[in-house]
Amino acid sequence: MQREYGYIGPEEQESQPIVMRKGQNVAGYSVGILYLDNVWYPLVPGNVVNACTYDFPVRMKAVPGLDTPKLHSGDPAIFGTLLEAAKALEQEGVRAISAACGFFGHFHTQLAEAMDLPVALSSLVQVPWILTTLKRTQKIGVLTANASAISPGLLKSCCIQDPGRLVIRDLRHEPHFSAIMEDRGSFDNAGVRREVVNAAAELQREYPEIGAFLLECSDTPPYAYAVQRQTGLPVFDFITMIRWLHNATTQRPYSGWI
Repeated sequence: MQREYGYIGPEEQESQPIVMRKGQNVAGYSVGILYLDNVWYPLVPGNVVNACTYDFPVRMKAVPGLDTPKLHSGDPAIFGTLLEAAKALEQEGVRAISAACGFFGHFHTQLAEAMDLPVALSSLVQVPWILTTLKRTQKIGVLTANASAISPGLLKSCCIQDPGRLVIRDLRHEPHFSAIMEDRGSFDNAGVRREVVNAAAELQREYPEIGAFLLECSDTPPYAYAVQRQTGLPVFDFITMIRWLHNATTQRPYSGWI
């Protein structure tokens, strides 16, 4: 049975039957978000898995047993469990699937082929679209949690055909940001913000042809505003992508005066 797919306003509530798929016991979620099962650090507002980040409801689900080393390496043994979690979100009525780490992108193409709803697992899948908005001479500055894990296979899975137009800066070994990668349980939020902003500023000075920034890591959207204020450039991240999915799957009728 096809799920209900549309805005239900007062007139629909009064005049037509509404059908629910058998087995779907919750409703109203546009985007389902897959996340790691084993991390330990503060998930501040703006983080992909902090519900306060959104002005619409999202459905979140951990991928059982998934930790950072397995995900960053693209361990193929992950996929079965990942698919089960995505299917569970689909059964709960979500209309698109995303995730909370750019390195879920190792499995983006594979999961998109296996699902019957839109999939955008990594912030990196925005790269082809961002490039269409820039001059051919411009590049995207990418701030990442782990540059060594940005492999050709990851980029291919995220449908990136021109990696030469990416300039990448690693945050992995920054004194404060490294608390995230090392699961230290706490960090200096202002310190992390300074490191992210400084990395963007340094990259911009080194590569003046940068026309936009992309924050790969799901922990960096809290600092997107500060990066944009520093660089004066468009900043894309997981939240720009998740809002895009939400808007596309929750169209509402317009109303007003003419």
